[in-house]
Amino acid sequence: MDLNSASTVVLQVLTQATSQDTAVLKPAEEQLKQWETQPGFYSVLLNIFTNHSLDINVRWLAVLYFKNGIDRYWRRVAPHALSEEEKSTLRAGLITNFNEPINQIATQIAVLIAKVARLDCPRQWPELIPTLIESVKVQDDLRQHRALLTFYHVTKTLASKCLAADRKLFYDLASGIYSFACSLWNHHTDTFLQQVSSGNEAAVLSSLERTLLSLKVLRKLTVNGFVEPHKNMEVMGFLHGIFERLKQFLECSRSIGTDNVCRERLEKTIILFTKVLLDFLDQHPFSFTPLIQRSLEFSVSYVFTEVGEGVTFERFIVQCMNLIKMIVKNYAYKPSKNFEDSSPETLEAHKIKMAFFTYPTLTEICRRLVSHYFLLTEEELTMWEEDPEGFTVEETGGDSWKYSLRPCTEVLFIDIFHEYNQTLTPVLLEMMQTLQGPTNVEDMNALLIKDAVYNAVGLAAFELFDSVDFDQWFKNQLLPELQVVHNRYKPLRRRVIWLIGQWISVKFKSDLRPMLYEAICNLLQDQDLVVRIETATTLKSTVDDFEFRTDQFLPYLETMFTLLFQLLQQVTECDTKMHVLHVLSCVIERVNVQIRPYVGCLVQYLPLLWKQSEEHNMLRCAILTTLIHLVQGLGADSKNLYPFLLPVIQLSTDVSQPPHVYLLEDGLELWLVTLENSPCITPELLRIFQNMSPLLELSSENLRTCFKIINGYIFLSSTEFLQTYAVGLCQSFCELLEEITSEGQVQVLKVVENALKVNPVLGPQMFQPILPCVFTGIIEGERYPVVMSTYLGVMGRVLLQNTSFFSSLLNEMARTFNQEMDQLLGNMIEMWVDRMDNITQPERRKLSALALLSLLPSDNSVIQDKFCGIINISVEGLHDVMTEDPETGTYKDWP
Repeated sequence: MDLNSASTVVLQVLTQATSQDTAVLKPAEEQLKQWETQPGFYSVLLNIFTNHSLDINVRWLAVLYFKNGIDRYWRRVAPHALSEEEKSTLRAGLITNFNEPINQIATQIAVLIAKVARLDCPRQWPELIPTLIESVKVQDDLRQHRALLTFYHVTKTLASKCLAADRKLFYDLASGIYSFACSLWNHHTDTFLQQVSSGNEAAVLSSLERTLLSLKVLRKLTVNGFVEPHKNMEVMGFLHGIFERLKQFLECSRSIGTDNVCRERLEKTIILFTKVLLDFLDQHPFSFTPLIQRSLEFSVSYVFTEVGEGVTFERFIVQCMNLIKMIVKNYAYKPSKNFEDSSPETLEAHKIKMAFFTYPTLTEICRRLVSHYFLLTEEELTMWEEDPEGFTVEETGGDSWKYSLRPCTEVLFIDIFHEYNQTLTPVLLEMMQTLQGPTNVEDMNALLIKDAVYNAVGLAAFELFDSVDFDQWFKNQLLPELQVVHNRYKPLRRRVIWLIGQWISVKFKSDLRPMLYEAICNLLQDQDLVVRIETATTLKSTVDDFEFRTDQFLPYLETMFTLLFQLLQQVTECDTKMHVLHVLSCVIERVNVQIRPYVGCLVQYLPLLWKQSEEHNMLRCAILTTLIHLVQGLGADSKNLYPFLLPVIQLSTDVSQPPHVYLLEDGLELWLVTLENSPCITPELLRIFQNMSPLLELSSENLRTCFKIINGYIFLSSTEFLQTYAVGLCQSFCELLEEITSEGQVQVLKVVENALKVNPVLGPQMFQPILPCVFTGIIEGERYPVVMSTYLGVMGRVLLQNTSFFSSLLNEMARTFNQEMDQLLGNMIEMWVDRMDNITQPERRKLSALALLSLLPSDNSVIQDKFCGIINISVEGLHDVMTEDPETGTYKDWP
């Protein structure tokens, strides 16, 4: 492609490709796709996106096509790979000028340079790093920033390579540029700290942006650039200096407003400091040992003392808590039970931890977590009132839950309490003791403190097993609190029922369950929606517990099921409906057939809910799970659900329908249990088997369930099913047998064997194309014992149950092998006798023995020659299947 003549044409087509008119857009995209493999095309793109006078959208598109071309055609072994000459020209052009004025395009250029660096640096592109280092030294602000941006992306990409040779190259690179990277970061950091009080927001933001980028480079070099970083003084000096820099940046937050770009960038930089420490601890725990003491002192002072007041923010607190948690939980710092077996590094780290976590420190952390961080905030209480379902979703793990402060504090409490339970158990018990008896409903602070303490007791349930008499506490304290109906008491009603759910599987007498069920029935009628939803959650924990007894639960079943159904109708959020449905499913599963008198309302409501959830596939998954348990509970009566049930199965298992991506697994399970509980085949149930052929073509992890479904049809109505679908099914099986594993082949052949067993006349005819493969496997002595055993099972069914068909098959195989029928039969019997030990199941051994014995009445000399071998394996099989009756002392057939 000639650059001068092509540039105009390519520019015109790129312009058309940015059009909103599909009639213009589509032909342009096709043309660009054809040019992707043309020599010189990427040189033209480079000229276009580096020409700042052109339209931004056109330049953006040129960058994207260039970046995609690197992925497809830059490697030497790629089809239509770029020539070495063109790649050399492109590499030089990419780092000629770092002066891109548009931020988004500059970022894309940096990313594509990093992609090339991943493949070519340093061997084919040794000048890249030196050029970047020189460019970040220039005084021009724009060039300096763009070079620093590229420097970061290149470092990030090279650090991500995993092969040993690549790691060695990165170690060498890190050693060579670390001093420069440190001085660069210190320079930009000092510049920012000097400018922050100047009031010049633009200058502050510019220096802060450079500080952030240089710190990102240092993070990658520090974490990924050294095998033993603790031996490098510069690395450890940088890490020790982070704490002082963090203090400086946190103090800067006092002078920067809360609602501007500078504040956002400042907080991002502070978080990046903590990420350096967290990543370093994760990758190099023993190299981090000299930093343990300082990290704990810094984190605890800012999170659990007044030092952090006015300067900390939520994400920073989360990061500090994560740092404490990682140090507390780190397995590298935990000595073996026998201290002598522990490494010196482990013992040193453990000693530092023990010296820091003294009784006063642990007590203060525990009290502060409970009395400060566990308290429900004004924002949470407002959300409770204004959006109760949203509050519940957040509390139980919504999309933003894992990034918020509350779950982080709870996880830290659990980890510290587990690690230092002997120290902290008396502290928490003392807090419990001060809260005995009822709490004044007018004292909201006291109510919230009790809520927080109860939260701690629930989280530490396993650790408190031997220290709390929960049964007495339940009867004397918790149950009366559940009966306080005042609106202000609802946080405690909700917390108490949650607390019981946490303890139910830890320590709760079975005799107390009726009292709990009574309380649950009352709370499911509570005036507050959040309390009702939490009560449903505890109910699920109760019925899931291994000590659950149906007889205790049945007197409350009708009331609970009715109230749960009403709750399901009342809630509107998809996540909440899913949650309540899961509770209903658990109840149905545990009581099984006992549910039948009470499911009428749910059965009538589910079709409406299914229709309403058309855009919510996860809710539909919950409906499918509920239907699975409903069908199992209803048994043969589930036939009454077919008008709704079968279309649901049809949609969920139709691979041509987009929702199948979400619904397929549960849809197949529902299909299977429907067959297992069906009293007879119906035309509609038979019709949905049309979905099976595409499912078998998928060869997915659901194949095993598909085979079970096929078996279900065979056992339910073999004649009608085989007459309708056997031809297509046999074709699918033949294709499968060529490409699946030995285990998969066994599953296919078991289906065939079941068809032969249930329908000995029609089965061999319908699966006739598969039988020559089975016969050949026997003759040639299939090497996998399990497969051979299945081959013999299939052939045994044919021989024993359809002698005429076996004769015709033998005749066909004799022509195939170009042998006499008698000779082939003798070879088969000989192999059968020889490989009888491959069959491990007694039923299959019995089948093989009977099949071979059925040949003995024949006067065929070949069969008579094998008489001894047949009798021998038959006697062995007889011993295998005969068991002694303990009552009569006689032997009988198995089973």
